[in-house]
Amino acid sequence: MTTYLYLSMIPESLIVSMLPPEEFGTYLAVGTQKRSRGQAMFFALKPVFRSAFFDIDAAARRCLPHADGRPKHSVYVAIYRVLEHVPLDAVGSLWFATRDGRILELAPAPPPRPSPGKLHLYQEVCPVHPQIASRLNPQEFCRFITDPAKPFHVPRICFAELDLAELADNPEFGRADDLPYSNLGHLRDCLTTLGRPGAASTKTVDRTTGAEFPYRLIRGGFWLGDQQGCCHYPFPSREELDSKHHDWWRSANA
Repeated sequence: MTTYLYLSMIPESLIVSMLPPEEFGTYLAVGTQKRSRGQAMFFALKPVFRSAFFDIDAAARRCLPHADGRPKHSVYVAIYRVLEHVPLDAVGSLWFATRDGRILELAPAPPPRPSPGKLHLYQEVCPVHPQIASRLNPQEFCRFITDPAKPFHVPRICFAELDLAELADNPEFGRADDLPYSNLGHLRDCLTTLGRPGAASTKTVDRTTGAEFPYRLIRGGFWLGDQQGCCHYPFPSREELDSKHHDWWRSANA
């Protein structure tokens, strides 16, 4: 049987499996007994990827069919410091599974042209997951947060850009009626602070945000990058989600 290599973001781990991405995502989200449920987010890696940091071949040798012929669902290779040791050129599509196992694939695409002057809100997904407000566009933020010259940095980062509606241009008085953030007043304060002379380029909104979050908050998509570059995974528009991925979108908002 064919084996696949996956880089899970929730939680961070490297996994060998006999399941193709659609089946693997459902397995991660609901398990085999349909008793556990949770979001799943993972990258499909090139099957030829190897690294001195991981013993992938040993895991692949253990990834054998069950005695009754059923495919092996997962053999874990690593659960710690995984993302930093997987180079960008080994990464393929980004896959999502909702809590009931509906699957969505995002393919990488060229980064969009930055929107000047706007404020941004980022949800870091892996290896850390605070929520950060910033004046930096996604590519600038990626380089900033992975800069080894900074006192606090990570080698590589996966994050999403979240919707700010009118707060992106007018944090004090912009309308935010449709934004479901529970800490909206604090978010306004953080964004307003970023616009003051001499302010830092980033400000932490929430240090304890979980890695799972509502997909309806995604604005520009997901990013994976480091000092060498960024991969962009654009998120479909609401119209496209409703027309082309209706079952996934309905499940994601349940």
